[in-house]
Amino acid sequence: QVQLVESGGGLVQAGGSLRLSCAASGRTFSSYAMGWFRQAAGKEREFVAAISWIGGSTHYAGSVKGRFTISRDNAKNTVYLQMNNLKPEDTAVYYCAATKRYSGSYGLEDYEYAYWGQGTQVTVSS
Repeated sequence: QVQLVESGGGLVQAGGSLRLSCAASGRTFSSYAMGWFRQAAGKEREFVAAISWIGGSTHYAGSVKGRFTISRDNAKNTVYLQMNNLKPEDTAVYYCAATKRYSGSYGLEDYEYAYWGQGTQVTVSS
């Protein structure tokens, strides 16, 4: 089992920045690829970014590429999502997720992730 707890959400004006954190506990964090997803009100959950457990391979949704950066600190069992130049359409509940991966791969679909945090609200005002 892996327990995930997100933090860092809040209210920010358009053009501002936030950094989300996801602290993991339980099994060996370094064996898990990590992903960030988000769900806006009335919409389906969507992929935002993912990072492999080793090698630092990353992937971003087109809507956030160039503005968001995913990173991880395996020594601290924490994954981050740095969000810059935020837009009102980024408003959503953001979730981190973990999937066991022995290779340097990651998942792009929510069904590929076995463990989820409770989510943190990000609201971007115009």
